[in-house]
Amino acid sequence: MATEATMKKPPRRWHIGVFLLPAFLIYTAIMILPLAGTLQFSLFRNIDQHQTFVGLENFRTLFGDPRWADGFWNALYNNVIFFIINMLVQNPVGILLAALLSSSKLRFSAFYRTAIFVPTILSFVIVGFAWKLILSPLWGVAPDLLNMIGLKSLFSPWLGMEKSALVTISLISVWQFIGIPMMLIYAALLTIPDEVIEAAECDGITGMSQFWKIKLPLILPSIGIISILTFVGNFNAFDLIYTAQGALAGPNYSTDILGTFLYRAFFGFQLQIGDPNMGAAIATMMFLIILVGVGIYLFFVQTRLRRYQF
Repeated sequence: MATEATMKKPPRRWHIGVFLLPAFLIYTAIMILPLAGTLQFSLFRNIDQHQTFVGLENFRTLFGDPRWADGFWNALYNNVIFFIINMLVQNPVGILLAALLSSSKLRFSAFYRTAIFVPTILSFVIVGFAWKLILSPLWGVAPDLLNMIGLKSLFSPWLGMEKSALVTISLISVWQFIGIPMMLIYAALLTIPDEVIEAAECDGITGMSQFWKIKLPLILPSIGIISILTFVGNFNAFDLIYTAQGALAGPNYSTDILGTFLYRAFFGFQLQIGDPNMGAAIATMMFLIILVGVGIYLFFVQTRLRRYQF
């Protein structure tokens, strides 16, 4: 026979909802409502000064009209290259720096960590303008620095050449944000139990061999988080390219990515008249690309990395 104690219903924890409500309202006002408004706006078109529902017509125009499709596919291609360079350079180098700076034998490691992380907190305007000055063939310091080591013949106006502009701006982005993967991996390395390290040393695994065989598998979940943050950040990028190369993302749209393409489409630039509905369609495509990428990571990658967590 059930006792009175067992028949009691569990208490309703109303306080959880009370504490979550302010954050939910703020997130809804700042993120959910603007996102829903953008998705809705992409389904309309301004006809005779009235917003008329046209369904997916804006997306057909984006993919089928050469005036829009050429720019969109060029921006998407450049965005993919921008992401790949950041992924293959920024994250591996950041992991290597974290491994080196986590060594107890390294002196002044705190100073090195601070110096590497400082560019991360700088404004995009400062970074873009500073590197534009540094790499300028007229008044930049890059030619003189290369001349000091006998390599001035290798200098070229990298930001002004179609073949090298995108790679150059990508490497500037790497320089600015390499401190983020470095600090996250450094923090992950500090969470590895001392017993694991001591057991590895007892087995004769030390130095870089210890990092590759013991530490690296244990920080794979953190590397996965860094990878998805890099993906989201790169496909939302805008500020650095706009500051360094302008709204036209020159030369000849060679550094144009989805962010700058969206800016010109929505607000217009020079002789191009802004089309907010097409801009909303481009923003929707950016959202879907990021959503698919994050979904693939959550359902196919993260589940395989859980076995490495403590």
